[in-house]
Amino acid sequence: MTAPPRYASQNWLETIAAWVLGILWLLPLLYAFWASVHSAGDATRFDLAAPLTFDNFRHVWAAAPFPRYFLNTFLLVSLIIVVQFTLSTLAGYAFARFRFPGRDLAFVLVLLQLMIMPDVLIVENYQTLAHMGLIDTILAIGMPYFGSAFGIFLMRQTFKSMPKELDDAARVEGAGPLQILWRVYIPLAKPTYLAYGLVSVSYHWNNFLWPLIATNSVTSRPLTVGLQIFSSGDQGIDWSIITAATLLSVGPLLIAFMLFQRQFVQSFLRAGIR
Repeated sequence: MTAPPRYASQNWLETIAAWVLGILWLLPLLYAFWASVHSAGDATRFDLAAPLTFDNFRHVWAAAPFPRYFLNTFLLVSLIIVVQFTLSTLAGYAFARFRFPGRDLAFVLVLLQLMIMPDVLIVENYQTLAHMGLIDTILAIGMPYFGSAFGIFLMRQTFKSMPKELDDAARVEGAGPLQILWRVYIPLAKPTYLAYGLVSVSYHWNNFLWPLIATNSVTSRPLTVGLQIFSSGDQGIDWSIITAATLLSVGPLLIAFMLFQRQFVQSFLRAGIR
């Protein structure tokens, strides 16, 4: 059976709107690719006959200690995601499967964190970490993000959606609470972990303001903060250099998304809030 004309026209409009939005989202990225492989004079002329060059990438790589920046960013993101997974899993499991006094109130207090922008706490976080002597360290950048209210909420909803009979079956086999969590809940929650992990990694890979405040040297500076040297206006802004540096920074995320885009989409579909 063919769709009624009204529904067919609606599908066409939705398809066209999706393509338009996709193209608008892609245009800045396409320009970044174009400008990064052309000279400053050809970056804005869009002449298809303009010669290609990779000197911009060589200049960027030589102008800043990118290997150190990549290492700092990798260590930072790895530290945050490991701690967030651990805390979110334990807290979400406790809120979903255990009854204890003040459980609902504690969960409401956790959710209140979602209403507080991280930028509001920058001064307090800086003072606290300064008293601890952690300023200008990777640990200082990551500590304010260890406890994720969104991660706790997401894991609680995921664990609550799992059949309670799985707990009973595991207890009959002699499994304790942590064994049930490790052998039953965590394997079933892999799509949620993947979806949340991708969001967390992309956010902290591109985070700028707090790392800028919390770092003072190359030894702890991540990629986003290191890129600011190319935006200095003393000698003018060279968009070819800036776009090349930007692509070097976001390149790992783009490659990871292209390789795992199917798993990325499926994980979000399977990890929907129920």
